[in-house]
Amino acid sequence: MKTLYTAHGSATGGREGQAATDTGNLNLILHTPKELGGTGGDGTNPEQLFSLGYSACFLGALKAAARKENVKIPEDAKVAADIGIGPRDDGQGFGINAKLTVTVPGVDKAVVEDLVKKAHVICPYSHATKGNIEVETVVG
Repeated sequence: MKTLYTAHGSATGGREGQAATDTGNLNLILHTPKELGGTGGDGTNPEQLFSLGYSACFLGALKAAARKENVKIPEDAKVAADIGIGPRDDGQGFGINAKLTVTVPGVDKAVVEDLVKKAHVICPYSHATKGNIEVETVVG
């Protein structure tokens, strides 16, 4: 793979710390959700950040697939990503799962479903997670 862009970020303090990009455009306080034994709080967590990245990337991949098929994706198209976390069945740590809900107003559901399949091939998040985590896709 030829790398075209590299993002740089770092975290201190783990799930109860801070995370930032080298550009300074993101500088976040991290808090562990109460459901995972943390305090909750006003900060974010890695699962929320993953959901933002996956949803944005998948929508971009959907648009790329649509361009190849000459389908117009409206500006109000949306991908919502729900990222779950819990103990793995092997008892050795934690795992995640994902549910992508794709909403493309004004485009036939069958067309969107076809584009979603093609977007999973294009999207680097889908490629990275393929066979590693359960990813459910719903066309709404």
